[in-house]
Amino acid sequence: MNIAVLQFPGTNCEYDTKYAFEKLGCKVTIVWHKDSSIPQDTDLVVIPGGFSYGDYLRSGAIARFANVMESVQTYAAKGGKVLGICNGFQILLEAGLLPGAMKRNNTLHFISKFKHLKVVNNDNIFLSKLKKDQVVNIPVAHFDGNYFIEEEGLKELEENNQILLRYCDENGNVESLNGSVSHIAGICNKEKNVFGLMPHPERAMEDILGCSDGEAMLRGFLK
Repeated sequence: MNIAVLQFPGTNCEYDTKYAFEKLGCKVTIVWHKDSSIPQDTDLVVIPGGFSYGDYLRSGAIARFANVMESVQTYAAKGGKVLGICNGFQILLEAGLLPGAMKRNNTLHFISKFKHLKVVNNDNIFLSKLKKDQVVNIPVAHFDGNYFIEEEGLKELEENNQILLRYCDENGNVESLNGSVSHIAGICNKEKNVFGLMPHPERAMEDILGCSDGEAMLRGFLK
């Protein structure tokens, strides 16, 4: 399987993401933001975490206009699979590939720790290896992870099974982490080929690092 991992000035998780997918047996190409296209044989585009352009304007707002994003939007429109992690999720929101917006954490503090997540919907390729209501433990590291969507949009997400993950405790009881509407940690588009989440599954690939729950998540993309 061929993975294209995008790289922007300020990206800091591209090599973690490369390592994670190579561990699963994938071929990974890192694509610079000024490139006008992604490799033709790409099976999945991943927009990794970090602080693209230093988040100087708004998280993901500048990266959204990078040369490579035009080809990503075309790729997604044709049904190509796209995964945005943390800053990558923010970029997908800014690009209009996913609904909603991201605000500063309601604590006004950067949050960096392992956090339990509850699988809300697994009727998609991303979470297909996990069970509905399963609890996983995945690291989070963000300052602007407070997901917002208006009431009508939230209702649409719920009706279309677009909510993928919610923050919870170790027993699966949903709880707030950063103020996100409905405690949302990850969503997908209606067509279920574009996925975004704030937690970092690429940082949870080996037990020696604290947890390997991220492997089951990413493995869902494998053919």
